[in-house]
Amino acid sequence: MSLLRLVGRPMLASMFISGGLSSVREPEQVAPTAESVVRPVTERVPVLPDRTEQAVRLSGAVQVAAGFLLATGRVPRPAALAIAATLVPTTLAAHRFWEEEDPADRAQQRIHFFKNLSMLGGLLIAADDTAGNPSLLWRGRHAAHDVRREAHLVRRSIRATARPAAAAGGVRSKVFG
Repeated sequence: MSLLRLVGRPMLASMFISGGLSSVREPEQVAPTAESVVRPVTERVPVLPDRTEQAVRLSGAVQVAAGFLLATGRVPRPAALAIAATLVPTTLAAHRFWEEEDPADRAQQRIHFFKNLSMLGGLLIAADDTAGNPSLLWRGRHAAHDVRREAHLVRRSIRATARPAAAAGGVRSKVFG
């Protein structure tokens, strides 16, 4: 693992571990803010908990677990995607700068909104990072190419040996036949 990944992944994950722990321990602190986003999401996704506090706690647990996985480099790509999935509704619920009347509050919420947006960008980059290894798509394409090449070589080899063998069989049948 490169030094940048070794240092960068825990740095990126730290905010989610910290915030996730807070949501798990005290979901009632953010439940009123989350209500506006949790209700529409739970109506569309029936497996999610109905109560806002439970949904907040679940989101926090995902952030903590995926944050630790990302920080330690264990399945970092799915971990980054899991955190990203929790960050979108969190951002939409907590940083609705367009609804703020006070210019100072609006500016503060806009800063937080774009901070979360930039963290989402970092998570998407982390989700795409193969750590220098070829992606599964690249490996699949090259494996298919290798199979086609091997099949072509086998076909040429069979054709090259089949003609002389057939000719030898024909001679043999005429001589001994």
